This record gives sequence, structure tokens and C-alpha cells, in this order.
Amino acid sequence: MKTIRTEVAVIGAGTAGMTGYRAAKADGKQTLLIESNVYGTTCARVGCMPSKLLISAADAAHMLQAAPTFGVHPGAVRIDGKAVMARVRNERDRFVGFVVEGVDAFPAEDKLHGHARFLSPTRLQIGDHTLVDAERFVIATGSTPIVPDDWGAAGPRVITSDDVFYWDDLPESVAVAGTGVIGLELGQALHRLGVRVTVFGRGASVAQLSDPEVLDLARSGMSDELDMRFRTKLVKVEPKGDGLAITSEDANGNRQTEHFSYLLSAIGRRPNVDKLGLEHTGLERDHHGIPLYDMLTMQCGTSAIFIAGDANDEIPLLSEAADQGRIAGDNAARWPLVRPGLRRTSLAIAFTDPQIATAGASFAELCVTHAGRFAVGKVSFENQGRSRVMLQNSGMLRVYAEFNSGRFLGAEMIGPRAEHIGHLLAWAVQARMTVDAMLDMPFYHPVVEEGVRTALRDLAHRLANESIHDDPCVDCTPAP
Repeated sequence: MKTIRTEVAVIGAGTAGMTGYRAAKADGKQTLLIESNVYGTTCARVGCMPSKLLISAADAAHMLQAAPTFGVHPGAVRIDGKAVMARVRNERDRFVGFVVEGVDAFPAEDKLHGHARFLSPTRLQIGDHTLVDAERFVIATGSTPIVPDDWGAAGPRVITSDDVFYWDDLPESVAVAGTGVIGLELGQALHRLGVRVTVFGRGASVAQLSDPEVLDLARSGMSDELDMRFRTKLVKVEPKGDGLAITSEDANGNRQTEHFSYLLSAIGRRPNVDKLGLEHTGLERDHHGIPLYDMLTMQCGTSAIFIAGDANDEIPLLSEAADQGRIAGDNAARWPLVRPGLRRTSLAIAFTDPQIATAGASFAELCVTHAGRFAVGKVSFENQGRSRVMLQNSGMLRVYAEFNSGRFLGAEMIGPRAEHIGHLLAWAVQARMTVDAMLDMPFYHPVVEEGVRTALRDLAHRLANESIHDDPCVDCTPAP
């Protein structure tokens, strides 16, 4: 077994790992990038990019169905599942190719393949072939979709989102477990492509929403199109014929057994830290085994070990992984003189229809940090001009600001063009703008963003009349 010595060892070559590697190299440190699996980020290979390819196909099918409402009558619609999945895979492979080309450009001596495991705070063993002695480390090992053991025992028809993008054709039916972003995006897309879909949720949550009014509207809106079973658990999953027999139980204890081609487990992801030998590092860890770390420096305790991306189970988004990786790599290079890095305003988007976006502080967070000290403004898109023109007039935007200062704090939304509106509102939060300053900005006509102005005007009115408005959190309970 050979031994390699380096200044910085980065474990994992996904988004966080690659940005961490580049940051450490930019600071002039000898850096080794270690990967146990294939190169290519989760986003490019089985995440955000292939899912948007599938959603785009679904949007095309949906527009043909909606066209008669505009007086446009297309001919018979035929969805070619093999062609849909061929485009998804081909375009996905192009995106992965770009990532792999980037890794290929790294010097060969900077890359090492194999599973890494800590033997001590300063030593790793890579597979059965190499020992790595390093002064500092970045853990960027990503995450894995969760599949309960009893579901997995039913065989290969129980899948995760990773598996969907390797299909050659669309199946007849899919049961989706989970009402988070992944479950809703894929469930709705498959439904619009002609797959029989049922979405099961143990609670009543929808994506990342916590505002009770927006959440209620999202539940009803998604249920109008999809077979949504909230507060329903899967109690038995068994192989049967060419698919699965799935038994569910609702909140009243009623059970039913149905047949599906596949069960898609979209109940969350688990950080890949359990096989890293972290017990040999001396790091303090939480009850999930994840090292405790500083969210501004990514440093684990006072050690020379930093953690970034999905591995720390904070915010499983590519943009966050990139920022965290950059901070971790930079601080690993400059250790022990670490410094806080830029953590941007929170922004999360679900590419459902209508889209869902949250920017800045959520309603639930404000009920903890600003209880009785924030106002809420809102707008419905039902009668918003441009939204009605496009026949996308459903949804709601709720915006939040701090009493006295008038500072804009955040927003939650389901509605048209939420991916763009979310960006505008996140920028306003990060710029620490007041509501009055936001209302001074230009608004064109007719655009969906005029709905933002309506919500901000409502918010400004409520800020100006603080004494007559109740605390919005008084009757609020945490989102299920």
C-alpha cells in the first residue's frame, strides 16, 4: 500500500468537492481530489438538469391539452415515451460530459479514485491501495436517496429519482412516496406524459412551503390535477406480477391495496458520512453522525476538517453546494486562519406548475425569530392581468417585512413565473431593501411582476398600520 502526502485532501468530486478543490488550488495549496464513484455531479447526472428535461417534455404535452381553451385545436396527441426518455438521456449525457471534461482537465496527480476512510484526524485510507496523509480535509461526499428497508425488499421496482433517468420508456403507472420538491416535480411531469401517478404524503406538506395560506392553496391546486393522498402512509410494498402491490393507510385507518409498475421513493436524501470513519477524527457529531460545523466557515469544531454540500445535510441545492465548497476549500487552504465566507440569501424553487418559490426567511422561521414583529402582504394571481392572459392565473404570493424598519424579510409563493420572481425577491432580501425602496423600482405593464407590486403595496399598508393588525403567528402551527 503506497502513501501520498498532500496539504489538502478533498473527499468527493461533486459540485462542492470540485469548487473546494479549485478554491484550495487557487490559494496555492497542493490539493488531492478523491472520488469513489463516477465523476459528474448529482445535478447533472440524476438531479436538476435531467428532471427539467422531463418537465419540459411534460410542459409541451400539457400545452397541447390546454390549447383549445385559447381557441387553438391541435390534432391527435401522441406521446412517444421512448423518444421522450431518449432525449432526456442524450441531453443529460451532454451535461455530464461537460462536468467530466472539467474533471479531466485537473492534473492526473491531483486525482485519486477509491473509497476514503479516516484512520486518524490526519490520515485517510483509500480503498485497499493508498494511504493519504494530509494537513487539512474537505468532506464533500454528497448524499443518497432514502429507501426504507422494507420497501427495498420488494425488489428493483422500488426506485429513486436516480433510476428514472435511465429508463428507456415511460411506464404505465408510478406510485410516488413524498410530497417534497422531487416527488412533486417528477410526479406531475410523469402524469402529464400519460403515466398513471398517485402521490402519497405522510403529512400535509408541499415542497418547501410553510406559510399556511400558500400551503393550503398549493395542496388544493396540486390535488385538482394529481391524485394526491395527504396524511397517508405506505404500510406494505410487495412484488406482484410485473409490478408492485402497494397497501396504503389514510389518517382514518382506512386501507387499500393498488397495483403500480413502480414505487418512486422521494422521501429525502441521506448524507454520505456513515462509512467515512469519522469516529477516528475526534469530531463532535450530531445524532445523525454529521460533524458539528460553523455555517459561515464550514469548519468542523476547531479542527482542520471542513464539510460542504449535501454531506452536511443543511440545504441540498447545487447553488448552496458550490458556495459551501468554495468557502470550505478556501478555509482549508488558509487554516488555521479561517474566515467567514459569503452565504447568500436562501432561495428555493420547485419547477411544478404552478411553480413554487421561497426567498429569504420563511413564514415558519419568522414565527420564531420575529414573532409579533413582522407584517404580511399578499396577492392572488387569480385576477392578475398577465396571468389571466396566459391562462396561468392561479396561485398566491405572500411577502414579509419587519415592523419599524420596514426591511423586506422574505416571501413564499406558488404561481406563474415563480422562478423569476423568487430571484428578484431574494436579491431584495440580500440587499436589505425596505418595502418602500422596492416600490420605487420600475414595474412594466403588463407583466406578472405587477403582482409583486400589489403584494408590496398591501405589505406597506400593513406596516403603516401596525397597531390594527394581529400577530400572524398567533394561530399558526408548524407546517405538517
